[in-house]
Amino acid sequence: MKEGIKLEEIIQLLEQNRLAELKEILIKENPIDVADVFEEFPKEKDLIIFKLLPKDFSSEVFSYLSPEKQQEVIENITDEEIKFIMEDMYLDDTVDFIEEMPANIVDKILKNTSHDKRKLINQMLKYPENSAGSVMTVEYISFKDNYTVKQAIDYYRKIAIDKEETDICFVTDSKKKLVGIISLKTLILSNDDSYIKDEMDTNFVSVLTKDDQEETAALFRKYDLTTMPVVDHEDRLVGVITVDDIVDVIDQENTEDIQKMAAMNPSDEEYLKESVISLAKHRIIWLLVLMISATFTGLVIKKYEEVLQSAVYLAVFIPMLMDTGGNAGSQSATLVIRGIALEEIEFSDIFKVIWKELRVSVLVGFILSGINFLRIYYFTKSGFETSLVVAISMFLTIIMAKVIGGVLPLIAKSLKIDPAIMASPLITTIVDTAALIIYFQLSVIFLHI
Repeated sequence: MKEGIKLEEIIQLLEQNRLAELKEILIKENPIDVADVFEEFPKEKDLIIFKLLPKDFSSEVFSYLSPEKQQEVIENITDEEIKFIMEDMYLDDTVDFIEEMPANIVDKILKNTSHDKRKLINQMLKYPENSAGSVMTVEYISFKDNYTVKQAIDYYRKIAIDKEETDICFVTDSKKKLVGIISLKTLILSNDDSYIKDEMDTNFVSVLTKDDQEETAALFRKYDLTTMPVVDHEDRLVGVITVDDIVDVIDQENTEDIQKMAAMNPSDEEYLKESVISLAKHRIIWLLVLMISATFTGLVIKKYEEVLQSAVYLAVFIPMLMDTGGNAGSQSATLVIRGIALEEIEFSDIFKVIWKELRVSVLVGFILSGINFLRIYYFTKSGFETSLVVAISMFLTIIMAKVIGGVLPLIAKSLKIDPAIMASPLITTIVDTAALIIYFQLSVIFLHI
């Protein structure tokens, strides 16, 4: 909430039954802030607050509530109140809300929704998950291309109050094919007798209903858009995607990538609200895969068992080499994965990536291996040969790790695999095995073991 009202004040007004005063205070607040207050209260109290609010304001507050609170409200208000909320909410918000609700609540909602809106809801629910159609809204304004500017403005005044997106309008022909867009500013500044088709902008970007939402988000970033039309396979306008919805998509996709980079199956649930069993289920598969893949590290150590027995002190430096290699590979992978996500790097750039990571790794490897040589030689009394083996192993491991970290995400992308899967845990496992082979082979060569 703003500084003008605090949670303690609301509690105090409720306890003193000063409801009229509380109502006056709340309606001056932003609906998002009022929704935040709801999350702090038990059911019996937030329902009192909800019923205090004017209908228009309460429906806006409702759209910002968490799914749990929305369900709580729907279960405890009248059918008439449900009907008003559903009719007043924007269609895309309604669809998002319905997708989170259990079947019995969905039935109650649809029963109290008008026939036309119910038809639109059902249509949007049929689009594939994570597609452009699933996040679009039909609350937009469109004109026929044979309208005059005056006709368009009159039409705009009549219907704009019920629409979500009103700054950009869309122009269709007689077959409802999208032929252009026109901004509200252009509309107002144009001559009343001009035709919309002469004033509209035909240079626009659109997406198909089944296009992936992540690709759609990339187009928003690339062209710096606030609104994008959605068309069917015959180029007929069926909806629009607004920037507020695409921000949610970007947040969702980023969260998914972070989870994959940490070797977890993605989950839409909030951490504190997700069950222990569900959290364990999302993590166990990748942990099993990585645990089994780590057996290769064990096989390498077993193969060079005689080397370790002959020079036990070599084992002291294994953790440092493996950790440094894994960290170096993760750094490169993270940067390349981010570049792929922003469409700054393509598979065709693989040799550019290798060349860049090679130069970076030589510079980083030279500095780190040099510092390590001096540290081991002067502070651990390990001898010149051992210090040299560790330093060279460090240098080669960093070069190998950074090149692998840069290349694997690109290979994954070319194979239609999410590059995030090739992040820290998997790269670390690969690099660990290779680092040990380099280390033991150099030990055999230089130490004559």
